[in-house]
Amino acid sequence: MIRIEHQVSLQYQIGAAGADLILNIHAAQTACQSVGQERVHISQPVVYEMFVDPVTRSRFMRLRALPGWLQVQHSASVDVRHHQRDPDAVGEVAVSSLPFETLTYLNPSRYCQSDQFSQLAMQQFGAWPKGYRRVQAIQRWVQQRVRFTPNVSDTNTSAIETLRSGQGVCRDFAHLMIALCRALCIPARFSTGTDWGADPALGPPDFHAYVEVYLEGGWYIFDASGTAIPMGFIRIGTGRDAADVPFASMYGGVMAQAPVIHSRAIEDTRRGFPQPAHTDCALSTDAG
Repeated sequence: MIRIEHQVSLQYQIGAAGADLILNIHAAQTACQSVGQERVHISQPVVYEMFVDPVTRSRFMRLRALPGWLQVQHSASVDVRHHQRDPDAVGEVAVSSLPFETLTYLNPSRYCQSDQFSQLAMQQFGAWPKGYRRVQAIQRWVQQRVRFTPNVSDTNTSAIETLRSGQGVCRDFAHLMIALCRALCIPARFSTGTDWGADPALGPPDFHAYVEVYLEGGWYIFDASGTAIPMGFIRIGTGRDAADVPFASMYGGVMAQAPVIHSRAIEDTRRGFPQPAHTDCALSTDAG
């Protein structure tokens, strides 16, 4: 069991007409991820609503902000239980045997145009034995061809554009890896969390995009950019690509500052809380 204490602080200047905000900053409540000591502070006297996606368990906060300065803070203690398996024992699942809820993650989406990657995917990975190791090869291939470069992409950058430019940030790596997996009929989805364990040289702590791929037993975690430590991830949002799970959607006149994120792993071996670390095992928080 991994325990992460984290805090997210968002700050906005709201225009004279006010604005509607939908935020996805709460850790998801799942069978393998429990959330405790949760607190929300909003600097304005407004009431917020919560919605939980019944399939992904992503949690969304909606509020109507008043004109002026707005700060939204969320903090929680999150316990994550991981399943670890021998990578060589994890195979792929034929489309005919996939659970119905995974099928949407086979299809092209706004940022993951998998239908345009079929030839490339087959050339590079078609001869690989099907299973975890093939997905791992896709991850390595993406990391070898894309350089992590802040501020070179934006919210319109797709997997195709990332492949052409050869540079991007975590969401760009994730979109490219997802597109290649789907081109091989492997369900892959976009997940958001925080970049626990990332090198401080890459910048201050931030939200992080990673990939979950459906293989035998459930969804397995892959850090497409390789910049953080997957065992330290807390799952916040899950969707087809970044369009489904932005951490903030704003409707109205809003000026935003960069989010401020603090995460701390609680290391207490007597209580069963080790420090997150890299592992050679196939890692999942959704497998049986």
